[in-house]
Amino acid sequence: MKRPGLPYFACAGILAAFLLSIFSASFAAEPSSVSRPNQLSDREKAAGWRLLFDGKTTKGWRNFKKQTFPEKGWVVEEGCLKHIANGGGGDIITVDQFDDFELQWEWRIPVGANNGVKYFITEQRASAVGHEYQMIDDVLVKDALGSTASFYEVLAPKADKPLKPPGQWNHSKILVRGNHVEHWLNGARVLEYELGSDEVKIGVAKSKFKNVEGFGTKIKGHVLLTEHHDEASFRSIKIRELSGK
Repeated sequence: MKRPGLPYFACAGILAAFLLSIFSASFAAEPSSVSRPNQLSDREKAAGWRLLFDGKTTKGWRNFKKQTFPEKGWVVEEGCLKHIANGGGGDIITVDQFDDFELQWEWRIPVGANNGVKYFITEQRASAVGHEYQMIDDVLVKDALGSTASFYEVLAPKADKPLKPPGQWNHSKILVRGNHVEHWLNGARVLEYELGSDEVKIGVAKSKFKNVEGFGTKIKGHVLLTEHHDEASFRSIKIRELSGK
């Protein structure tokens, strides 16, 4: 007597379970390329990335024009390098300097807060003047030149940038290769410019940086986290140095 076959839905269910078990086993064996906060994946290490913040200490950072880390204002808290609101302490810079690089970091600010990451910082200048990737609650912004991911006061980012609201983590990236610079926000390139270009020269001439010698051109320098009175948290700060070509 011919044995009746299993119903179609039962066969489909068995096949789906079998395929899922194979996929799960393969996935478990494949090393993840996504890093947890303040950690690098094997793929990132192989690509030349290194952490600028280890999630536990302030190693690699110091005050602008000082050899020590500030005694107040900045703390390491719950895996974040955090500036306390109205805590003072001044701007902090990387011990190392960089020429061509890709810098990434995650940041979070509360409602109404303002902060920024600067690059091309040199201590040969009287103050900590550099190109700034602006980080701000955009509700406060009246001019796009001061909005999040702008080249502060010089060039505006795209209007449709994917900015997450205050209280949530944003991911940012700055790319510098030769005279080419890019600002990224949450996976989208929102601004790009050429150092020394007419576009940059015009923007600088209209800004408060118009009298800063060499501003808008390429220099090797430190990365800086601003002390702007407000609370700001940083994590997963990482960099890899690039060829200028």
